[in-house]
Amino acid sequence: MPECPELHLAGRYINEACGEVVFSGGVERSAVGRGPEVPFCSEAYRISATSRGKELRLTLAPLGPAATQDLVFRFGMSGSFRLCPAAQLPRHAHLRFLTQESPPRALCFIDARRFGSWRLGDAWQLGRGPCVLSEYQAFRENVLKNLDDKAFDKPICEALLNQKFFNGIGNYLRAEILYRLKIPPFEKARTVLEALKDQEQARRKKNRSLTLSKKLKMMRENPDLLELCHTVPMEVIATEKNLLDPDHSDNYAAFKNWLQCYLVPGMSSLRDRNGRTIWFQGEPGPMAPKGQMPRKKHAPPKADPETPTPKVTTRALKRRPKTAAKPLKSAEEEEVADRQRKGRAHGRRKATAAPALSEPEVLVKARRSCRTAARRGRGTAPAV
Repeated sequence: MPECPELHLAGRYINEACGEVVFSGGVERSAVGRGPEVPFCSEAYRISATSRGKELRLTLAPLGPAATQDLVFRFGMSGSFRLCPAAQLPRHAHLRFLTQESPPRALCFIDARRFGSWRLGDAWQLGRGPCVLSEYQAFRENVLKNLDDKAFDKPICEALLNQKFFNGIGNYLRAEILYRLKIPPFEKARTVLEALKDQEQARRKKNRSLTLSKKLKMMRENPDLLELCHTVPMEVIATEKNLLDPDHSDNYAAFKNWLQCYLVPGMSSLRDRNGRTIWFQGEPGPMAPKGQMPRKKHAPPKADPETPTPKVTTRALKRRPKTAAKPLKSAEEEEVADRQRKGRAHGRRKATAAPALSEPEVLVKARRSCRTAARRGRGTAPAV
């Protein structure tokens, strides 16, 4: 699921790919897109993007006196943007902005699962706190001054998904942050963060005589949880190769190599009270859900190099392109599919036939049916 690094990289992609491109005409919307029609049309306009937490704002600016139009997007589980030839639109392109070129290209909002959405206007969604990336100091202060909020009565792994305080943090980021600090995911959030507050006050007294460069060095060497909420997403953004660039077909493999905890073999997992899977190492913590046993992810078995390679038949070669055409599922998609499979299995168990009758019960029922038939004149009851 896209989190703040993905939204930031999407904004960067739009600004770099569309910065000098002139768009023209109206905005096309698919019949099933989860957002309103966009009442905008211009003979010539440009597009720019800004991200904040888990939202991205698109600004359509006419090259003339007309008013601009803003749209705010949420990506859901699979949203992304791509600039491509208008004659070769990708599937699930729910909103399309056409260029003035000939032949035209289209900037598309693509969302296979259709959990993403957009709304008109430039306002960010109410109730979201400062962004962990672009508003770090305000984000930190917002958390530490509100520790009496009931949100911090919950386990730290659940509090980290609360966008009122951790705007931009999602499932894979919370696992990576807690893993690096060796914090049990089901430790009480207030317990973890109040300790931070005390540490910060002590550090301020100690750091008064230090230069700025030494303060930054200390932060890098001994980061706390709130600092990692900023620096871990920055690692994804600052990689040499954009891990989520839509033009790179192997970006998901690079992203998996970056992960240290989330979906990594050897790590344990539990579902929190919201049904989201948290990955961790070691003990889960005192607030772990009752009745669940941590599951470990095992590495797939390695292929034996001495095992002979099976022969590929002509029929298998013909079938192979269909299989290869299926894209790899993301970690969140695998998790949702797993829930659906379990739900279907549960339904099948409910629908199973009743247990077979024992032999004495069968004989009694046979006698009753024969006597009933005899009374109705349909025949005589045979001896049993």
